[in-house]
Amino acid sequence: MMLSELVSTADAVTATSSRLAKIEALAQLLSNADADELPTVVGILLATPRQGRLGVGWRGIGALDVTHSDTPTLSIDDVDQAFGSLAQASGSGSAGARTATLVSLATRATATEWDLLARAMLGELRTGALGGVLQDAIARASGRAPAAVRRAAMLSGDLGETAVLALTGTEADLDDVGLVVGRPVLPMLASTAATPTAALEITGRASVEYKLDGARIQVHRHGDEVGVYTRSLADITHRVPEIVEIVRGLPAHDLILDGETLSLDEDGGPRPFQETMSRFGADVSRDLVLRPWFFDVLHVDGRDLLDEPLSTRLAELERVVGEWRMPGIVTDDPEAAERLSREALIAGHEGVVVKGVDAAYAAGRRGKSWVKVKPVLTFDLVVLAAEWGSGRRAGWLSNLHLGALDPSGEFGEPGGLVMVGKTFKGLSDELLRWQTEQFPPLETRRTQSTVFLRPHFVVEIAIDGVQRSPRYPGGIALRFARVKGYRPDKTLAEADTIQTLRALLRG
Repeated sequence: MMLSELVSTADAVTATSSRLAKIEALAQLLSNADADELPTVVGILLATPRQGRLGVGWRGIGALDVTHSDTPTLSIDDVDQAFGSLAQASGSGSAGARTATLVSLATRATATEWDLLARAMLGELRTGALGGVLQDAIARASGRAPAAVRRAAMLSGDLGETAVLALTGTEADLDDVGLVVGRPVLPMLASTAATPTAALEITGRASVEYKLDGARIQVHRHGDEVGVYTRSLADITHRVPEIVEIVRGLPAHDLILDGETLSLDEDGGPRPFQETMSRFGADVSRDLVLRPWFFDVLHVDGRDLLDEPLSTRLAELERVVGEWRMPGIVTDDPEAAERLSREALIAGHEGVVVKGVDAAYAAGRRGKSWVKVKPVLTFDLVVLAAEWGSGRRAGWLSNLHLGALDPSGEFGEPGGLVMVGKTFKGLSDELLRWQTEQFPPLETRRTQSTVFLRPHFVVEIAIDGVQRSPRYPGGIALRFARVKGYRPDKTLAEADTIQTLRALLRG
């Protein structure tokens, strides 16, 4: 299969809001792919290459200066081989080897092909082809029951291999995929609500639990063998020996646990999320100890609990993990739920998750059985630049560069602006058109992808918090930033400051 066919399908999927149309387009693409191409195709669509981490960052890709091909020549196999070379590069000379591979791939790709590949490598592809849509497309292409595909995907943790099994195997092969200790499964996800009271109206009687600003972990144990995995199913066992030791001491032989981990400071409060995540990609640091909190159990000593109600799973969890259980209460009382939420926020955590006690564990899916509640923070920031969109947003100025005021000049010129992040989320077609009309008169300079602006527009941005980041001069980056709306009523002097945002680092 040619890469251009995948690009055309991705553009079609991005251009439509119809779920059925997305499924049909993706199903046709999967049907046209050879069996050995399916994992690569699925990996690109989900921006999670089958090889895992490629060792490629936005700086390396942004620094490339190449002339793209005028005609499509790349196959899916060509891309897979290049991704393999990137992932395997290590040791002395690996940076140069990766750059050479990127230059070769970018030169052979057309401009539109490279745009898709770059976003896939950086995990920033936005086609609407998320897991649920792609699972339904696999079912459509293979003629298998959607429920069977979803279950095989959640229990194998590998949607690419599920596609191979569905399209080339038998119905029995798909049904035989089961829960296996040592093989991570896709985690269950939560929808959102504005308040604990609103969440209880969705779930009914529920377990109301702390939502930590930590990292999701899934832990498997078979005897003394323990494996620890991230929410993306990456194996981090060798990075977290303290968690391994804790799980080895639990009163069970076989276990699959779901939970979170973070590091505590000297006062017992949570350290910033970025510090916890640094442990996943670096050698063990004795100065940063991780503590686990477990909130679910999927298997214990030969007994699968996926299809059991949460009330049953919690009873087993309490018996097995004891002090390592996530704080929470079981209630249908809104006042009790609101009280626990306030306690979590005072302790420096994000909020609460409200989980219906009668619900099974729906691995890999975001339903109404779990509902997260955390306060939304809004800040008025200044637009510094905008990047040209791609796909359905081609021709429009889209991704915003956002800055905060620095009145004291702590991070630059007094009264200047410090970049704190980017976002394209929350922009309607109307806003995209407005930006494309209004921004050019304020242009100070431009690159191939970005128009830099004279500071003028103040925009209200909702965020979930901030995290430490060496990428920006202020040392922080916004988390899950999205546009709420422009504030023509506010001047630049009324924008929020970098010091205000940095104050969020400690809870």
